[in-house]
Amino acid sequence: MIITATRGLVAAAVLGVSAIAAQAQDFTPENPECIAPANPGGGWDFTCRQVGKSMQDQGLIEKTMQVVNLAGGGGGVAFAEVVNKRADSNDLIVAASSATATRLAQGAYPGNTTDQVRWLASIGADYGVIAVSADSEIETLPQLLDMMKEDPRSVSIAGGSAVGGWDHLKVLIAADAYGIEDVRTVKYVAFDGGGEAVTQLLAGSVQAFTGDASEAKGFVDSGDIKVIAVLSPERLSGDFADFPTAQEQGIDAIGANWRGFYAPGGMSDEAYDAWVSKIADLYASDEWKSIMEANGLAPLDLAGAEFETFVTDSVSEIQDISREIGIIK
Repeated sequence: MIITATRGLVAAAVLGVSAIAAQAQDFTPENPECIAPANPGGGWDFTCRQVGKSMQDQGLIEKTMQVVNLAGGGGGVAFAEVVNKRADSNDLIVAASSATATRLAQGAYPGNTTDQVRWLASIGADYGVIAVSADSEIETLPQLLDMMKEDPRSVSIAGGSAVGGWDHLKVLIAADAYGIEDVRTVKYVAFDGGGEAVTQLLAGSVQAFTGDASEAKGFVDSGDIKVIAVLSPERLSGDFADFPTAQEQGIDAIGANWRGFYAPGGMSDEAYDAWVSKIADLYASDEWKSIMEANGLAPLDLAGAEFETFVTDSVSEIQDISREIGIIK
């Protein structure tokens, strides 16, 4: 079974959807700030820090982007903070991903909905990975799934999203595709960010890690973990070319995680247009294309109203996926 965060995401990535050619606005953030809704080391943290640095390097913002890590609730703490306390901030952007859409789709942010914030733009798609510690005896995804099939309690898998979140769903997608009849038996342990999840893997508290390619790369480079499957339709390029896909191991599962930003719902139109333009300019740069390749990001180029529609559709489709797998009724 092939399921993505949105069924159209892979096609959009392949086609390279064009960004909105927004004109640069007069607005310039006085104190640019990015909230990463997890602890340091995960995908949201990467999104804030890498985009902030690249924007400053290219002169798209004049001052250093302050990154604030606000973990909790699979992004829910940050979402509530923005909606309830920062609703009119023009200097603030927040890292988001398929994990954000997943939690919204499942009603996991109590009282919060997609239309309470303004969706800015995407910066690429991050394919899911399943990894184990470098010294693990597990070498392939079928080997791991066989262990789960024989004794579900013998394998704990750590991820940086809450229970029922996107990291969790990716494992369930693979388990379902492998023929594990009741995927609810899969033992998933939630942490506030991929970095913390990998730390628990290295400590021996869990047997495997589910996250995204960009999260895993640094730990692969350091020799701490080995990726046993990438949930992409074909092998990624560059440094990721050695990582086998789930499909080539006979498991028909794909999991693509979009990465992007939302802004406070009360942000002015001028500030919103300016941020959309800045992110679009960043995405179009050669520097960002190099960063995408180095971190395993696939093309996904959506901005402004087009991105807002995409997120709304994502939430609707993830609700369907969640019902199909039994996460929600």
